[in-house]
This record gives sequence, C-alpha cells and structure tokens, in this order.
Amino acid sequence: MTGRRHFGTVRQRSSGRWQATYRHEGQRISVGVFRTKADALASLSVIESDMLRGAWVDPLVGQLTLERYATEWLERRPDLAVRTRDLYAHVLGRHILPTLGRATLAGLTSSQIRGWHAALAEEHPATAAKAYRLLSSIMRTAVTDGLITSNPCKVKGAGQEHSPERPVASAAEVEALRLAMPVHLRVVVALAAWCQLRRGEILGLRRSDVDLLHCALHIRRSRTFTMDGRPVEKEPKTRAGSRVIAVPPPVMRLISEHLGQFTDPVPDSLLVTGRNGEPLTRDALQGAWETARAHVGRRDLRLHDLRHSGLTIAAATGATTVELMHRAGHASSAAAMRYQHAVRDRDRILAEALGELVERSVTPLSERTEGLSGPRDSGSRRIG
Repeated sequence: MTGRRHFGTVRQRSSGRWQATYRHEGQRISVGVFRTKADALASLSVIESDMLRGAWVDPLVGQLTLERYATEWLERRPDLAVRTRDLYAHVLGRHILPTLGRATLAGLTSSQIRGWHAALAEEHPATAAKAYRLLSSIMRTAVTDGLITSNPCKVKGAGQEHSPERPVASAAEVEALRLAMPVHLRVVVALAAWCQLRRGEILGLRRSDVDLLHCALHIRRSRTFTMDGRPVEKEPKTRAGSRVIAVPPPVMRLISEHLGQFTDPVPDSLLVTGRNGEPLTRDALQGAWETARAHVGRRDLRLHDLRHSGLTIAAATGATTVELMHRAGHASSAAAMRYQHAVRDRDRILAEALGELVERSVTPLSERTEGLSGPRDSGSRRIG
C-alpha cells in the first residue's frame, strides 16, 4: 500500500510498518521506517518545513566524517600564518581526530564533545581549551557550508584557558640567569626581562633595529619556529606589535657590547646568532636556557617568564595600562591587565612608607592626653 502527498511518499512494508521517502536532486532519500502511517507523514512534514525555512541539511552530505572535513578545512585556509597552520595541524592530529575523527558531522553530538573535552582537560587544561576553540571554529564553518544545522560545540566555558599564574624572577635572579647563559646569548635574557620582548621578537632583531643614539629598539619582525624546528620570519600580527621601545641605559650598554663582539657589521645582520655566527636554532637556545635555569635553581622558569617578570616589575614601578600595552606590543588592554596585580603589591609598599611618615610626624597618644588630664590653672576663679 502506498500513499502520495504533496511532498514525499509513504508506503507500508510487508512487516506492517511504514517507510517515508522523498526525492532531492534526482535521488531518493529514505527518512526511516515508522510504526504508523501518521508518524511517517509527520516526519515528511518536518523535512518539508525545514526546506521551506532554509534549515534543511542534505543527510548524505552530513555523513562526511570530521577527519575528512577538518583536513579539507585546513587546506582551504590560505589566510593562516605558517606557524598557525602548523599548530592547528598538530592539535587536530594529536588531540581531536584520534577521538572524534571517525564521527560524521551530522552524528557528532554535544555529549560526545563534552566527554572528549573533559578527558583532555583533566591532563592538559590549556591544550583542551585550544583544541575546543579549533573544533568549534571548524564546526561553525560546517554550519555556514550547510552541512549541519547547528554547532554541537556547546560546552560552557570549554574554550576559556585558566592557566596558573606564571612565576616571576627577581632582578637578582635575572642577572644570575644572564651570567649563566653562554656569553653570546646573555643579551637574550636582558632583552626578554628588561625590554619585555617575546622570543620571536628577540631572534628577529637585526643590527639596523638598534638605535644606539636614542637608546631604543625598533620591533619590525619576529623569527619563530614551526613544530619541526623550521625557522619562519614574519611581520607582527597587529599594528601594536610593530613598535619602538625605549631601552634602559644599562641594558643598551650590554646590547652595544654584544654588537661589537657577536654581530656582523652588515646592517641586516641578525643581532643574536649561534656560537659561530650561524642563525640560532630553537634547540640550541632552549638547551642553553635549560642549563642556565638549572644552574641558578629556577627550573620552573620558562624563557617567556622573563618577559612576564619584566612587565610585572614595570607595573610595580607605576606603569599605566596604556604604557604596558605599548611596551608589550598588546593590541588590547585585556592582556596588559594581568600585570596590574603588581600594583596591589606596590600599594602595600606605599602604605608602609606612608606609615613611617606617620610615625615620625604624629604626636604620640601619651603626650597628647597628658595636657588634658593635668591640674587646672591655679589662677582661675569661679564667678557667681
């Protein structure tokens, strides 16, 4: 028995149940088998309604696996920087696709994603947040492409990183670390801590970027590395990253000495190089840093923590948020605000200094009350 209506077809199978089908672009698509004819017709009504309001998704297209779609998504992103593309490929290959890659786009549920994220966050919280943001971005594109109707990434707060507060090195520890580095790399510590430069910005500096006359550095590019160690040179991501920063005079003297000993005289020469003048590799720098931090007993410090330490110290000296933004190369105040916690520490120091002034200027209570409790003037008379 069959029944025809304006949209789709239902027919009763030998089992007595009802099958609903419809045609799209010359292909017959089965909706499913239902217990009653009314249920089969209702399913077709829902699909017809979705088509009319533009919410229908071809079920055959939705059977595309996440692995295939994510791979194509990455290949079709020419706007991504080399290092960003490399990072995305790493996160996909190591943290997303092994667990979720075989799922279809239409079949991937919020419950699956919640379970995957929870397991990853238990071991690697920061990585879990990065992986979740990447997956959510891919699924948003799938919605835009009409492959699914909604983004299943609906885990509240999953994309937010809650990294622990990074350690801070004191001025004395910075100097100890500088001296513990190989002599040709000591300037790296000074630039990271006292000029608050990122590793890539330090390695991207050239002789022509150093303004000895005005005691300043021009940040024009960065030299970073891909996951497999290949060097990548690029311009700053934002206008704020391209900047000129003032250098503390003692640090400029160190830079000047370094220029004279370890940098080629050609203006375009890299400021920091390997031991024999060759471009410095990621592994060589990391190896030298690990040895130096072990020598001074601060194995907890990353090289990037020197930048954090310098900005924290700058905030403690009274630097405003805008000043910190410029020095750090931040495009928004949100990133610079993390260093403002140092202002609270400085407020305590100021309060203690004010307390010392109070101690020296306020008359002790015993001296103030003595005159109030003393005998009355013997010359006073009562009138009356």
